[in-house]
Amino acid sequence: MSETSIKVENLSKRYRIGTEQEIHETFAGMAVAWIVKPIRNYRRIKQLTKFNPRAAEDNDDVIWALQDVSFEIKRGEVVGIIGRNGAGKSTLLKVLSKITHPTSGRVEMYGRISSLLEVGTGFHSELTGRENVYLNGTILGMSKSEVDEKYEEIVEFSGVRKFIDTPVKFYSSGMRVRLAFSVAAHLEPEILLIDEVLAVGDAEFQNKCLGKMEDVARGGRTVLFVSHNMSAMSRLCERGIWLEEGKIFDQGPINQVIQSYLFSGISESNPRVDFELIEDKAAQIISVEALDFQEEPSLTHLNINPFFVKIRYRINQTLTKYRLGIIIRTPDGFEILTRTTSDFDNSLWSDEEGNYAFKVKIPDNLLKPGQYLITVFLGQPGIKQHDKAENILAIRLDGNTKLGQGLIVTPLDWEKVVEN
Repeated sequence: MSETSIKVENLSKRYRIGTEQEIHETFAGMAVAWIVKPIRNYRRIKQLTKFNPRAAEDNDDVIWALQDVSFEIKRGEVVGIIGRNGAGKSTLLKVLSKITHPTSGRVEMYGRISSLLEVGTGFHSELTGRENVYLNGTILGMSKSEVDEKYEEIVEFSGVRKFIDTPVKFYSSGMRVRLAFSVAAHLEPEILLIDEVLAVGDAEFQNKCLGKMEDVARGGRTVLFVSHNMSAMSRLCERGIWLEEGKIFDQGPINQVIQSYLFSGISESNPRVDFELIEDKAAQIISVEALDFQEEPSLTHLNINPFFVKIRYRINQTLTKYRLGIIIRTPDGFEILTRTTSDFDNSLWSDEEGNYAFKVKIPDNLLKPGQYLITVFLGQPGIKQHDKAENILAIRLDGNTKLGQGLIVTPLDWEKVVEN
């Protein structure tokens, strides 16, 4: 049996996108467009899957989702695909799943394939949960005998046993997703393609999902995993592939690739980052700055001293019930701390148009010496997140490195209690 499970050679995929509509202010212009447009549309339809390579490079309505992507995955390997939105991650999985055909290149897959790309695809609202388990299992490639064998595990994992004979149209969105994921998670293919499906349900169920995926990975199956959850990536995967604008930018050990990805574009010498103003945004972050304990700009601090993060932002219209937040992560994407302006007293801010600033203090003796990434965000809880500056500053803490295990080093009060 071949040791290779997936082999991709010079894979490319391009799409033709819509272009801006022409606006005609005269009747004559409208009449000419009415005659010419059907001819143009006919030509465009003919060219949707047939491109002139030279002309395509100069056309604004042609984009490359993937460009000359090549890699090889061994049998039993768990590989994470990393990249920003629009980098081509989902397109790659759709090509591998044979949902769409590549423009050029070659894909070789050795083994039975199943995909967790759109959790809940095929669920029918009028059917009961039990009926949908069988329907969805069949759509995902399981035989009836396989569903019979796994049925009790699927229902138990989903946590909706009490409602399993109730039509799905009466389920909450969370219940529906839980059942759908449970069906998909109990597939037993040789190759499993997963696209951002660990963000389903509540926190408890997400941990349950992550544990299930760890079982799949330990079971010797080949897994290709796409997610923005870097801690899940680090926990599940052995190797990483970083896609950028449809091309492979880096690949190697997962933690090395994650660190390169998260630190890309971050200045390690400039403690302040400014953003261009966008007028049609209701609110946006305009700068983020790191300050030392004396409130001087700096990216390097002693962990025995506090430091500050100053967030300047612009409100372009009256904004009610909003808050700011900060996230601190390790270089491998593990989230240590998330705090907002409303965490402890539930107070939300309301302000009129103008420029504003907040300064948040990170306490002394909180974090172990090392490097950390700062993310800030601004939004209205339950309504809209207006802006987010992801991994915008790289902070370095120096100090005593002999502080034991763990990332949090805040001193604890120990009191000896004498009992009779």
